[in-house]
Amino acid sequence: MAILDHTLEALHEQLVNGELTSLQIMEAVYDRIEETEEQVGAFLALSKTEALAKAREIDEAGIDPHNILSGLPIGIKDNIVTKGITTTAASKMLEDFVPVYDATVVEKLNEIGMISVGKLNMDEFAMGGSTENSAFKVTRNPWNLSKVPGGSSGGSAAAVAAGQVPVSLGSDTGGSIREPAAFTGIVGMKPTYGRVSRFGLIAFGSSLDQIGPFSRTVKDNALVLNAISGYDQRDSTSYDGETPDFTKGIEKGVKGMRIGVPKEYFHEDAKEKGIVESVRAALKTYESLGAEIVEVSLPHSKYGIPAYYIIASSEASSNLQRFDGIRYGYRADNVNNLDELYVKSRSEGFGLEVKRRIMLGTFSLSAGFYDAHFKKAAQARTLIRQDFEKVFEDVDFLVAPTTTTTAFDIGGQIDDPLTMYMADILTVPVNLAGVPSVSIPCGFSEEMPVGMQLIGKHFDEKTLYRAAYAFEQATDFHKQKPAFKGGK
Repeated sequence: MAILDHTLEALHEQLVNGELTSLQIMEAVYDRIEETEEQVGAFLALSKTEALAKAREIDEAGIDPHNILSGLPIGIKDNIVTKGITTTAASKMLEDFVPVYDATVVEKLNEIGMISVGKLNMDEFAMGGSTENSAFKVTRNPWNLSKVPGGSSGGSAAAVAAGQVPVSLGSDTGGSIREPAAFTGIVGMKPTYGRVSRFGLIAFGSSLDQIGPFSRTVKDNALVLNAISGYDQRDSTSYDGETPDFTKGIEKGVKGMRIGVPKEYFHEDAKEKGIVESVRAALKTYESLGAEIVEVSLPHSKYGIPAYYIIASSEASSNLQRFDGIRYGYRADNVNNLDELYVKSRSEGFGLEVKRRIMLGTFSLSAGFYDAHFKKAAQARTLIRQDFEKVFEDVDFLVAPTTTTTAFDIGGQIDDPLTMYMADILTVPVNLAGVPSVSIPCGFSEEMPVGMQLIGKHFDEKTLYRAAYAFEQATDFHKQKPAFKGGK
């Protein structure tokens, strides 16, 4: 594990100095995966042969001293398509799907010489908050193997927390990067909608989905976001504006900044008081660093859950129409006609949670119910976005808990969809508004990590990284390692 304890910058420095080779780093990665994968279950597919070959090529060509990420490993969530490598979205529907092209983010990583280790487990089609909805395996939290790692990017978070990879990519539709980051005690960034191309991301909710990085440290996270950000003409929602260097000025601190604390996000009667206590202690740290704390209100956030699940499910029902057993994906056997092919293929290919959301979305969009449900949800979304815009006139960023609980037991909530949906109450408003948010570790409650989310203005990830880095340097939560307690 010694090699993988280092930051990306430290690994790069050792590569440049000749103390390490890219091949040695990749071999250490696969050794660590072999050592821990049976316990954690983070990966659905490994690309070991291709990764080692690429590492050898990079070593032979020589490390570019100006390219920090060249020759370093990364894991990819399995809803991001990878040419020649199975991409399943953790669904039986795509069990044997091998893409013929790379997602834009994968192209960008390849161009700078990052090496994909393999594809990471997730909730099927990114629908879930625990990674228990995967058609293939349950991923476990390295801090306690009897608990979930969060979702839907649970594999991406668990792999980083377990030290299998230094960084990974996930996707966030309603909290699917930030919640698992909080549950596993690492850093997870949901960038501004449009900051990172969605081309090659298997769609769930097209107006909400955003790809972002996981890492153990804030600066590593910023380095990966540097690599994957930028305009892409193949994505009609891609932001056609300047992409800054997110690491520049990261060490400037928070002195003189105004931090907004949304009162609606601090539930003193929360299930776990340790979460609110940890975040309030973090606010005192910020005060000691010279920031000013201001209470603010986001009154329409209470409509976030119903608005989100109507909008996201409606978009999912539309996006998943393409999986019909005809063109690609799972096709049922022993069918007698076209209607039966459609019904059996979708019934057998999709899992329970995906079918539940397709039904909810189809109902919300149906004649007679569109105005009462989808239209109202869209109006609530506008009010939520306006709330954020208003408070950002007076503060630099917001601080709130990422989740209302720490990681829960595997099997503890999977049969209670409403409880699972309500777990996203603190994260979905960010996606509805399209603003950026990063979750960083800020403490422990009942021996499990607590996450704090920093929420920023549109396209102001730099401020979030600067503030997150200041807290990280003043504390040692990011240095804590998972205990691998419990068992199957």
